[in-house]
Amino acid sequence: MNLKKDSKITYDPKSILVDGHRWFPVMGEMHYSRVDKETWGDELRKMKAGGVDIISTYTIWIHHEEIQGEFDFTGVRDLRAFVEEVKKAGIYLFLRFGPWAHGEVRNGGFPDWLLEKSRQENFELRSNDPAYLGYVKAYWEKVYQQVEGFFLKDGGPIIGIQVENEYGHVGGFTGEKGQEHMKTLQSMAQKMGYDVPLWTATGWGGAVTAGLLPVMGGYCDAPWDPSTRKLAPSVNYVFTKERNDHNIASDYGLGEGITFDMDKVPYLTCELGGGLQPTAHRRPVATGEDTECMTLAKMGSGVSLIGYYMYHGGTNPSGKLTTLQESKATGYPNDLPVKNYDFNAPIRESGQLTDSYRRIRRLSLFLKDFGEELAGMDYIEQPGNPEDPGDTTSLRSALRYNGKSGYFFVNNYQRLYPMAEQRGEHLMAYNALGEVLCDFGEYDMKDGEHFFYPIDLKVGEDLLLKKARATPLTILRSDEGRQTWVFYGDADSFEWEGEPKEDVEILVLTSREALHAGKMTRDGQEYLVVSEGDLVEDEAGHPQLVWKVDPEEKESRRPEFRIYPQPPEEVMGEAFERIIEGGHLAGAGSFLMSDSESMACYRYNRELIPAGETVIWPVEEREDKARYTIEARGLTRDEKGPEEVYLMLDYAGDKAGLYQEGQLIRDDFYTGQTWEIGLKKYIDRDGRRQGSFQAEMEIAPLTEDMPGKTVYLEKLPEFVKGKAAGIHGARLVEQYRLDL
Repeated sequence: MNLKKDSKITYDPKSILVDGHRWFPVMGEMHYSRVDKETWGDELRKMKAGGVDIISTYTIWIHHEEIQGEFDFTGVRDLRAFVEEVKKAGIYLFLRFGPWAHGEVRNGGFPDWLLEKSRQENFELRSNDPAYLGYVKAYWEKVYQQVEGFFLKDGGPIIGIQVENEYGHVGGFTGEKGQEHMKTLQSMAQKMGYDVPLWTATGWGGAVTAGLLPVMGGYCDAPWDPSTRKLAPSVNYVFTKERNDHNIASDYGLGEGITFDMDKVPYLTCELGGGLQPTAHRRPVATGEDTECMTLAKMGSGVSLIGYYMYHGGTNPSGKLTTLQESKATGYPNDLPVKNYDFNAPIRESGQLTDSYRRIRRLSLFLKDFGEELAGMDYIEQPGNPEDPGDTTSLRSALRYNGKSGYFFVNNYQRLYPMAEQRGEHLMAYNALGEVLCDFGEYDMKDGEHFFYPIDLKVGEDLLLKKARATPLTILRSDEGRQTWVFYGDADSFEWEGEPKEDVEILVLTSREALHAGKMTRDGQEYLVVSEGDLVEDEAGHPQLVWKVDPEEKESRRPEFRIYPQPPEEVMGEAFERIIEGGHLAGAGSFLMSDSESMACYRYNRELIPAGETVIWPVEEREDKARYTIEARGLTRDEKGPEEVYLMLDYAGDKAGLYQEGQLIRDDFYTGQTWEIGLKKYIDRDGRRQGSFQAEMEIAPLTEDMPGKTVYLEKLPEFVKGKAAGIHGARLVEQYRLDL
């Protein structure tokens, strides 16, 4: 959706509307103050390539005014520069400007001095007390100076503002007093000049919304939950009209239900867990499939905005007076890492693109071309669909339907709990009257299967896809008006009505191919690129492949990719060679083409220079910690060398920290995953083409009695004499970026 400064943005009970057209956007959270300023533009373009339409970000008060009256908008805190990068990237922005944020930040984002003032001057935080509102006003005025001129009405990217966070659930007032405070905050901001079409408030757990547009959330687990055991099955994997997730902020109590009329506002989310941030006592790991299936369940349940928290992980900045993470020492329920805010997000702390990123991208590609229609479809409950996530035997299904066409959703997946196989059952979609709308035939459903299938999908002008056991992915368009409709699934299951015109053709991929598919445009033609590398754009908008090489897994550093339709040979230049001739996609007017190898296949034809090597040696081992020196030598910065090198550390222990010159630069809570550390920021500050990285690593031991008692872990290390504390392996993984 391309918004104009005079675009009329409203909403109705189904979705956001832009100039009368329905919009189903994808929103991803990235905190500028937790990501290196030098990388903002590149990271935003990665998010856009992953399908993100809107960036959401906290403006964290303690990051900007840690010392009263000393406002800091420099370096990673340079909000204005960040907004400029968002505009350059061609995406939109939602400001979550508090004043209280939470966000696993010290004091929920409140500066220490504000807490001290509230005690000295006897005023209540998050209230309409004039003293408190005065401090908020002073801060918001400084934020306004940073964003002035960047609202949509000015031709800028800012389209929305979230007021407060979890107000009335995590602190604040409920009832009329809470309503008055939220309205006061919005009125204050509007009088300052904040002018956006969308004003929102978080709506879960009995939170106060005060007439603002409610946005919801859902996480596949709860790292903040006090328990150190496996939690009950999450409600976020069932299809339901229920919008509330009682697990969010459950460390503050379960809260209440919905405080607004769900029939009057669309179902929008701002905090679907793109990952999970480990805490000292609870460390669940969200997988790509966890995130994808949760998203699919929300899509089937009537959502018309998918908002991920976090979409991009980061690193807490250094404080002037204190560390800036949430901790029990500051009166909060959880202990968080001092630096790490990786969140196991789709894009991780050092900019790594993950399986979660690719699974979200696959769904987002669909929403780009089919989201407007989906946003107008009602959620229709299906007979036998269980709303209890503890029911792992019944078929979970849903229908989105508008009276003419629709999508049938199935999710036989529940995180950490096996689902029963469904054998020999007919997949039936039922309309609102309980009548069979579509019979997809007999199906053997395995544990973990999840999909959505089209019903009466109009393809081009004269062709109707009655049904298929395949999922739409995207539509490739050319200046000449030709369309290639791309699906993934069973190529033999398509049932058509009508005859195609000469300008319509169909391409069917496998599910794995669709997972690795991206779309690019060149000279008026849209292309589909399938590669283990990830398709992104550079600052000038030119397509590139981001390609990782793990020397322990791959010998070749030369990436391969397939592309359809076949570009002119001169487009690929000398950098790539064609290695599969193949056939051609069935000509214009074809019904079906399932042989995806007909796409032209290319390989990079130049040798790439590998990275260096790692050296590790122990320094000391004590009862309370183990210490190592880690060095990565001979890191190449040649133009044919990697653009980034990741240090991959396999270790066992409770917590680990990396230190340079006695200063903590990175830390990690053990989850059983490999700790990945991007080295570029540490070796490339002065533009050197070669360099090394050296740091001291300290590991606090994990003892055999801790899991299940003081910490929840999904994967346990090997214990030696009742203790685990050591590095088991280290290697360098190279990342290349190649122009297409």
